[in-house]
Amino acid sequence: MTAAALRVLHVPGKPVLLPNVWDADSARLVEEAGFPVVATSSGAVAASLGYPDGERAPADEMFAAAARIARAVSVPVTVDAESGYGFPPRDFADRLLATGAVGCNLEDTDHARGGIRPVAEQAERLAAIREAAGDALVINARVDVFLRGDQREALPEGIERAKAYLAAGADCVYPILIRSPDVLGEFVKAVHPAAVNGNRIPGTDLASLGVARVSMGARLWRDTRTWLAGHLKTL
Repeated sequence: MTAAALRVLHVPGKPVLLPNVWDADSARLVEEAGFPVVATSSGAVAASLGYPDGERAPADEMFAAAARIARAVSVPVTVDAESGYGFPPRDFADRLLATGAVGCNLEDTDHARGGIRPVAEQAERLAAIREAAGDALVINARVDVFLRGDQREALPEGIERAKAYLAAGADCVYPILIRSPDVLGEFVKAVHPAAVNGNRIPGTDLASLGVARVSMGARLWRDTRTWLAGHLKTL
């Protein structure tokens, strides 16, 4: 499947739901359930390979897992590629596209330095990846300023970052784990008509906020692991 097939699924107000997977078999289950796209969770994939999240799994193993997932399904695959594993933009784009994936999440956290990259630096990196990949890759640019501290106080910087990333060529922006419908709604309005990826907020209809994409992150993997742990105790 092509990036164009994934890109057209990003419709503000009619979000595509992404039940994130961790291996080829879970990817097949998502496709068989009728979902039009398969997305990975870096945390779940890393755990399935025996490593913690946060770019602590070897990049070769993460790309190999992505390739197995892409081979297993006929729908578009988008990969949670963390911060790009330290690869130069062209090398990153080449390696990701070689897996068969047509989309990726890219976060602005720099795991090597232990903080969030300056906005201009991250925008430059996104622009270089866009140039290297052309239209063959749907880029979902993650905005990590909402992961710590007061989310309303982080909103102006989050909006600034989102606009810079969109100007650099991102197809979608992802203000990860915003917990307040009001904050998420203001973010969506500020970057309209761009596509926004949200996470589920209990009791909130994200479509009414205008999001274009909803990620479940590692939730399915955690639920599966919890069920298995409980079932093992009954054996």
